[in-house]
Amino acid sequence: MQTMTAASTPTQAPSTSEPHSFEKAISDLEFAALLVSRVCHDLVSPVGAVVNGLEVLEDERDAAMRADALKLVASSAEQAAARLQFARIAFGAAGSAGAELDLNEVGRVVQGLLRGGKVEIDWRAACVNWPKDWAKLLMNAALLAADSLPRGGKVVVQTSSGADAPGFTIRATGQNARLLEEVEKAARGEPCGPLDGRSIQAFLTHKLARQVNAGLTVSVADGKVELIAG
Repeated sequence: MQTMTAASTPTQAPSTSEPHSFEKAISDLEFAALLVSRVCHDLVSPVGAVVNGLEVLEDERDAAMRADALKLVASSAEQAAARLQFARIAFGAAGSAGAELDLNEVGRVVQGLLRGGKVEIDWRAACVNWPKDWAKLLMNAALLAADSLPRGGKVVVQTSSGADAPGFTIRATGQNARLLEEVEKAARGEPCGPLDGRSIQAFLTHKLARQVNAGLTVSVADGKVELIAG
């Protein structure tokens, strides 16, 4: 995979309501399969750790080892639950058509996803309800920002104050902050090759942005990744 080695100018998804030619080429079944692959990939590590911890509890008699195994099971189960809760809302149906989501609750879910990791999140969203697809776009953009920090860092999420005019700015800062080329292009709806489990989430972000006509822009420069919509 290629990584970005130079600063990039802000890029914006097309605002036209007509789907990009690539969107016509990928079927709904393929898109769903890739998204499920992403969810499974995110769950493999914590679920595997739970299994390992349970195996230790089954075989081990040393009290200290059993205590460590219990801690592993508890923390890994919490992480798996947080990832499932995020995926249910950010990738799933998340309520009926026309539903709205509380940004305080959205922030709690995003913070739970990143808790215990190398990325710190500063959630500065307004105390308002947003249309479902706008809230999902915010969550996916925040995940893109967090994934752009391979060595850790900070993600700051700021939203517009009014519920009737959603918009946000997300800034990720940290050492070697970057978006992989295929991820950045997928976020613009112009994948440089076949989508995979890594780039499908960025492509979902693009599709959500088009759905709500968010005018999403993505820029990478000087150790900072910025996503702006609205």
